[in-house]
Amino acid sequence: MNILVTGASGQLGHDLVLELAGRGHTVTGVSSKELNLLEPMAVQTYLCAMRPDAVMHCAGYTAVDLAEDEKEKCFSVNSRGTETLAAACAAVGSKLLFISTDYVFSGDGERPWEPDDPPKPLNTYGLSKYRGEEAVRRYVPEHFIVRISWLFGVNGKNFVKTMLRLGKEREQITVVNDQIGSPTYTKDLAVLLADMIVTEKYGTYHATNEGFCSWYEFACAIMKEAELPCRVLPVSSDQYPSRAKRPANSRMSKDKLTANGFRRLPPWQDALRRYLAELKENYNG
Repeated sequence: MNILVTGASGQLGHDLVLELAGRGHTVTGVSSKELNLLEPMAVQTYLCAMRPDAVMHCAGYTAVDLAEDEKEKCFSVNSRGTETLAAACAAVGSKLLFISTDYVFSGDGERPWEPDDPPKPLNTYGLSKYRGEEAVRRYVPEHFIVRISWLFGVNGKNFVKTMLRLGKEREQITVVNDQIGSPTYTKDLAVLLADMIVTEKYGTYHATNEGFCSWYEFACAIMKEAELPCRVLPVSSDQYPSRAKRPANSRMSKDKLTANGFRRLPPWQDALRRYLAELKENYNG
């Protein structure tokens, strides 16, 4: 297949380009420098020239707290930029896979969210991604919307790298223990997305590594696996206020993956071990 990947310089886009290329696809990875989604004519021209069989849209504005102060910028990228790309895909007949987020949900309750549960975002970032979902559904019948959470990968900033840094700098840190979700390794996710894009099993999916934990539990696991002596103390979200409100319950059901014959991702604990080994190998290299 001839595949265009946006956000190729980010965590997921980086691993996705490598995974697709390794499978023999013709892959073009672009960042905002090569393809500015805020320029509709440029996007239309680019896709008309390339005529991709599929577009995998990993690009996005992801500064969750800053988005509360930069609402216009957040919506311009995640909502209007996605709409521009979806319209261009429709014009050239490309299928579209859009990466969305657990933040489209309210975070109420404790049961895992199903893909068809009604979204109710708590913050600007979540709402902007949901508006992007709506645009994809409106323009491209042949679409995949994949909601993910708590990403970590080798290319870019993430929670694991932050914990590793703090674990070396400090004797003690505090991490919230009342937000529950699933850490997700971009390498594992890239495998699933590469499996998905060659099918016609369109719709909305949830895709994360298996298992749930709090940020506190995740931090404890990072320190243990990395053999760092830093002590991690649990605190409530009320004790650690942030600019954007986060959902307390980010558990997401992956049953739809199973129902459609897709292989689910490994447990997050296993993913963390492999990720730390990848970081060590890259650092030593």
